Amino acid sequence: MSYNILLCGVGGQGTVLASKLLAAAAGRADRTVHSAETIGMAQRGGPVTSHVRIGDDVYSPLIPKSCADLIIAFEPSEAVRNLPYLKENGALIVNTSVILPVTESLNPSGYTGTEMIAYLRSTIDKCIMVNDGALCESLGSTKFFNVAVLGVAQGAGLIDFTEEDMLDTIRSTVKAAFVDKNIEAFKAGLQAGAEEKEKNPALAEGKEEILQRKLTVEEVEQINALKKEIEDKRNKSY
Repeated sequence: MSYNILLCGVGGQGTVLASKLLAAAAGRADRTVHSAETIGMAQRGGPVTSHVRIGDDVYSPLIPKSCADLIIAFEPSEAVRNLPYLKENGALIVNTSVILPVTESLNPSGYTGTEMIAYLRSTIDKCIMVNDGALCESLGSTKFFNVAVLGVAQGAGLIDFTEEDMLDTIRSTVKAAFVDKNIEAFKAGLQAGAEEKEKNPALAEGKEEILQRKLTVEEVEQINALKKEIEDKRNKSY
């Protein structure tokens, strides 16, 4: 079975690095992983969406609609924009800090994001609200939120790597000058996520079954047949 994680935010928030850390940690844990990013004018604050798919039965890096087990949203309006990807009973982690779009700066409408946050609270049962300023206060900058929020996901039981898998991935992926600060950020997120899990034990309900269920003989045969079909088509194209 696959476990699908969608990360979304705007340019400059570190969404792509967070997805690369997740994918690298999956590889370190000997999982099959596919990932991809869709970036729209990111340098100008445009939307950034990263897909991370973990599992042996995944053949496309892009998550289909209604198939994301977890969405990690770096901004509330981006969370709402990407809700069609969330599966029934899927989990959402969302940063409550709002980044105003350029259009709001040019033509103010009074948008503050509060209606987005209220909508998410009332719509998603497995929802963690986290504020980047509060979470990263001890770190001195919200720039470390992208790693801290991965700690939140792990602490809440929403990703299946060991703490050491993630820490080793941070050490080997992040620039040396920032490793210690990112490790500190991840551990701050771990604590916050564990507190959320204690308040709402149902957050990770069903995740173990998704990640640990063994494929049936029929499913293995279907996958092998599909692999052969893809390989045959690839060979004919050369």
